[in-house]
Amino acid sequence: MRRDKEKVLIVEDDDSLRVLLEEELKDLSLEVAGCSDAINAWHTIKEWNPDLVVSDLRLPKADGLWLLRQVRDMAAPPGFIIMTAFGTVSQAVKALKQGADDFITKPLDLDHLTLCVKKSLETRRLRRDIQRYRDLLDSDDFHGIVGCSPVMNELFSTVRQIGRAQGPVLITGESGTGKDLVARAVHRESLRKEESFIAVNCAAIPADLQESEFFGHAAGSFTGADSARKGLFAEAEKGTLFLDEIGDMPLDLQAKLLRILQDGKARAVGTNHEIEIDVRIVAATNSDLEQAVRSGAFREDLYYRLETFQLQVPPLREREDDLDLLVARFIDLFNAQLGRHIRGISSAALDLLRAYPFPGNVRELRSAIERAFAFCSDAEISTRCLPERIRKAAKKPPFPVDGEFRWTRDQGEFLTLEAMSNKYAAYVLDQLNGNKRQAAKVLDVSRATLYRRLGER
Repeated sequence: MRRDKEKVLIVEDDDSLRVLLEEELKDLSLEVAGCSDAINAWHTIKEWNPDLVVSDLRLPKADGLWLLRQVRDMAAPPGFIIMTAFGTVSQAVKALKQGADDFITKPLDLDHLTLCVKKSLETRRLRRDIQRYRDLLDSDDFHGIVGCSPVMNELFSTVRQIGRAQGPVLITGESGTGKDLVARAVHRESLRKEESFIAVNCAAIPADLQESEFFGHAAGSFTGADSARKGLFAEAEKGTLFLDEIGDMPLDLQAKLLRILQDGKARAVGTNHEIEIDVRIVAATNSDLEQAVRSGAFREDLYYRLETFQLQVPPLREREDDLDLLVARFIDLFNAQLGRHIRGISSAALDLLRAYPFPGNVRELRSAIERAFAFCSDAEISTRCLPERIRKAAKKPPFPVDGEFRWTRDQGEFLTLEAMSNKYAAYVLDQLNGNKRQAAKVLDVSRATLYRRLGER
């Protein structure tokens, strides 16, 4: 967790200047201490663990570059700014090469110094956060699925339990949530993990070829069938067959799939003999299969057979603790793919991503980071690199004065301040698609206070 106040150590042998700098930086709500030489500063750094050191270059006993070298050997070094009255380009280059965050010359411009301090502290926070996220990625990667939120931990636990079973699995969830990754995780947790995992998108196969694709065909069974071919079920023998977009499977093929699930037998197109099928079926859909059953577009008996084990993949907006992890993962991914060296994302850009509802879920987030790489020319992703729809979403007014939410009257009576606060809290939560953590942050209240207000509206 981030400390309430970040620590800055001023190392300056001019007592009056050191006191001035201490007072200036305390106005930034920082905890500030001072030392007059490099040796005492080094002992203070080891004991006090500051977030940033602002050091003069020329000091008694040892110079600022010596102190910088000591600091850079620490496991978690603080930020470091060098200041000197003898600034030269060569000294600046030397300090920066040795790891200084910035180099400023005397006489000091206090506004410029303040800006440098803020920038250095922000950079250190960013690096620390990214490292923490990467550490979490190493420990919380579940078969390629990134997540540590309660809903994802519950999903992982269910996948482990279902994986050990043998029955069919139905995975539901919105588009872009990663249902295919969950299907692979089920396979890898199963006794069939050493066998084939065959994935097929039911919506991508032409209807007149689906039976042949799934069950195979004999030579000459139809025009163009010059040779016999094994179907997908045969290729997945003893393994797992993943049927994505199962809701788009034609009704006649649904009947044959049901027979395989019930009897474990199938017949290739153009043959009279049946073959035994030993395949575990994992199906996925982003459509409402219950509604499809009611409308006659999906077989009721197949639906109930498929839902022997059902997994619901949560949308990204319900995974409050996972977005930062996913951003770190995608930054690492695109750095590797594109040969870039982007070290992270600015706090402002990350706040925009946190506030955005992501109707396209993880797939949309990945696309947004990939797009940001194309437009990012700095060491970190800024707000201008994000897609316009994400930037525009942050510019919407907090609530409509002339819409459903009224400033003054509710059923003919003026609202009390408490009632107004409760209605506004509910409106903000609705605009943020139920994200309570973000709503509490926007309203500047604790989650407990938010829950109380929601209960009293």
